[in-house]
Amino acid sequence: MDIKALHRLFLSHPYVFTDSRKVIKNGLFFALKGDNFNGNKYAESSIEQGAAFAIVDEFKDHPKCILVNNALQTLQNLAHYHRIHLGIPIIGITGSNGKTTTKELLYAVLRKKFKTNATQGNLNNHIGVPLTLLTMNASTEIGIIEMGANHIGEIAFLTRMAEPNFGYITNFGKAHLEGFGSIEGVIQGKSELYEYLKKHRKTIFVNSNDSTQLSQLTGYDNTYRFGLNPDDDCIIAYSNNNNTTVVAEFDGHTAKSQLIGAYNFTNIAIAIAVGTYFNVPPADICKAIEGYESRNNRSQIIRRGKNTVILDAYNANPTSMRAALDHLSQTENSSKVVVLGDMLELGDSSASEHQGIASLVESMNLSNIYLVGPRFYETQTKKAIKHKSVDSVKQQLQEQPFSKSLILIKGSRGMALERLLEII
Repeated sequence: MDIKALHRLFLSHPYVFTDSRKVIKNGLFFALKGDNFNGNKYAESSIEQGAAFAIVDEFKDHPKCILVNNALQTLQNLAHYHRIHLGIPIIGITGSNGKTTTKELLYAVLRKKFKTNATQGNLNNHIGVPLTLLTMNASTEIGIIEMGANHIGEIAFLTRMAEPNFGYITNFGKAHLEGFGSIEGVIQGKSELYEYLKKHRKTIFVNSNDSTQLSQLTGYDNTYRFGLNPDDDCIIAYSNNNNTTVVAEFDGHTAKSQLIGAYNFTNIAIAIAVGTYFNVPPADICKAIEGYESRNNRSQIIRRGKNTVILDAYNANPTSMRAALDHLSQTENSSKVVVLGDMLELGDSSASEHQGIASLVESMNLSNIYLVGPRFYETQTKKAIKHKSVDSVKQQLQEQPFSKSLILIKGSRGMALERLLEII
């Protein structure tokens, strides 16, 4: 079956899924393979449970199993064909930190005026991007695609599939150094979005206060700039609201967010800039930002008895760690406690980067410091209490509880530090 015929079939059954445990009635099941799974084994059972057809790359003697050379490539090709079929404006987002928060803020703002589809959760890879594209339909007016990467070439591949009309890079930080090799590799990899947009003369949203972004766009004039510079297209000022939540001011309007930390200001600012570019009424922009609440372990403010917890356990790298610690240092509280978990995927830089964070946190005026995980355990410290595992620090915190404290919990996803909430 060629891609045109498959697309006609998809339009008749416009629901796609890849998890046989979550069958979508009358949808198309794509039998993907991985190191530890083979979706082909579940093709027939998915049909029995209600799937219209199964796209397989291993022969199945079933009239509703459609054989292709490679199910994943077919999913990606179908998504690309569907994107061209729709012909709608799509905004591509990548960067080292803040991608998902930025995407959620853009979605909140743009949906005030447009029928908007956006990446669900963090489905931002070679499987998540095509699945997101295939959720869009004839009623969709704007699409937002989050794109993640941990090595050179990934963003280039995803941009060719999504063909964004607009793009934004949140920042260039020390994330996924194991795959990118260095900060220079990060810049090169993330800037693949810029290269696509420049090649096709598309619009790039630019934070004018980010010198690295500006250096990557020298000589390119199809940009929309936001920041504090008087010649920016959208001028946005920052207020830290007495060190609590971030407030942004633009064009005589004030957007009072529920987000903390100066690092979230840029995420809010790009949402304001994009909303302004697409002529979303300023009052609606403010309502969208004020109504957005961080979830999924991303800078969440959680009250536990007399304690206040900043739970930022979705991800971590040296850049985001320093930003979170900088915010904590500026926040007033008589008792501050830090629990930091290992930062993963740092490659050869892991030891030095963990030592750098350990030294930084020990230089701060904190009541208690806990470093968790085998990488932090190997650092040289004087004040910090080190634990090799989350269970170990969990036991200590349970035996020696805190009260009236501000507690920052931050670490990579693989550490799952949110488990500490059970005992705080």
